[in-house]
Formats: sequence, C-alpha cells, structure tokens
Amino acid sequence: MKYVIAMIRPEKLESVKKELQKIGAHGLTVSSVSGYGAQGGHLDIDRIKTDKYDVNLLDKIKIEIAVKDDVLQTTIEAIEKGSKDKDGYIGSGKIFVLPLENVIRIRTTEVGNDAL
Repeated sequence: MKYVIAMIRPEKLESVKKELQKIGAHGLTVSSVSGYGAQGGHLDIDRIKTDKYDVNLLDKIKIEIAVKDDVLQTTIEAIEKGSKDKDGYIGSGKIFVLPLENVIRIRTTEVGNDAL
C-alpha cells in the first residue's frame, strides 16, 4: 500500500477529482494549504496588469489518498493529467509517494488492503 500526497494549484482541484473518479479512486482527502516550492513563493505576475509583486506563501490544495500497490501508477497518472497545464505554468505542483504500513477501518476492524 502507498500513501499519495499531491500539492496542486487550487483551480486544478475539480480536474484532478474528475480524473481520479474515472479510475475509480475513492477515499480522497483534500485540504487548503499555503506554501512555496521551487519558485520560492516570492514573485508572481499579475497577468492582467503585467505588474510584478511579492508573495510570501502561495495557496495550494493538498490531496491525500491511500492506494493499493497495483493502482499506484494509474493514480499518479490521473493526478498528473488533471493538474497539468498546457503552458507548463511554474508551480503546477508535486506528487509524493510514501509507503503505508497499515490501514484499519474502524467500523469493521478490517486491516490492510481490505480496509482500503
């Protein structure tokens, strides 16, 4: 089992959710977070006014999902497809994959893959 964490731009959430639904993924957790990555979160361009301004932290969406090993790659591809821009906009996000030692469904006490 794996625990997938993705940081994406807020406007891409609906697109990512649709792609995950297409592959039958469920058990999704979504949080609004702030932070910065490679771009440093310090400079952005107002595309309407073409003015540059400082930004300390950028709004992002954090998606968390536990998956079975056999659907890991399709889950990653769905997140990539839903969050990718045609123009390669900086700050499109990152996907982190962590090993997941165990899962317990509280209601039924199922464990491991059965609990997913």
